[in-house]
Amino acid sequence: MCSAVISTESMGSEAEDSKDVATDVFNSKNLAVQVQKKILGKMACKSVANALIDDTSSNVLDELYSVTKEYTQSKKEAEKIIKNLIKIVLKLAILYRNDQFNEDEIALMEKFKKKVHQLAMTVVSFHQVDFTFDRNVLSKLLNECREMLHQLINRHLTSKSHGRINNVFSHFSDCEFLAALYNPYGSYKSHLQKLCDGVNKMLDDGNI
Repeated sequence: MCSAVISTESMGSEAEDSKDVATDVFNSKNLAVQVQKKILGKMACKSVANALIDDTSSNVLDELYSVTKEYTQSKKEAEKIIKNLIKIVLKLAILYRNDQFNEDEIALMEKFKKKVHQLAMTVVSFHQVDFTFDRNVLSKLLNECREMLHQLINRHLTSKSHGRINNVFSHFSDCEFLAALYNPYGSYKSHLQKLCDGVNKMLDDGNI
């Protein structure tokens, strides 16, 4: 289980997270954002993230961890990728919920949500409908999400957060990884089934 392995935070993350949100003047809301992000920096592990991400999302993260670990043959790399994914999602949610985005960023956030919904629908469709899988289509959608994320956080987070985004999306948008994941005769078949079941439930519940 992912909850057992994503349990450490690198030294210095508290200092990094405390300055991730740029602010020119003191503002209690900005301070609240920073405090929450400092807490997330200390707690950026799957077991704690369960309290902030619903059960279905957690199950999806588990499957993403499992397939990443198998594909990379590296527990350490899989932990890093999923930890970075968790931190990206939670930090984006904090910025959004604390009204940190300007009008242009809010509009971009809505486009991003629609793009993620399209991605989720495509992930499930390619699994459910035989002979429709196209690695290039999935990779393109993932990279479009990547670029939108970079734009969304550009005013708010540091270069380390941009690095986390690249770390996550460089892995998941890799065409060879996607081909292995969707290989109907491959070793990831059961993981893909559970992953798509989770994503499908998130779609049905209106959470993605």
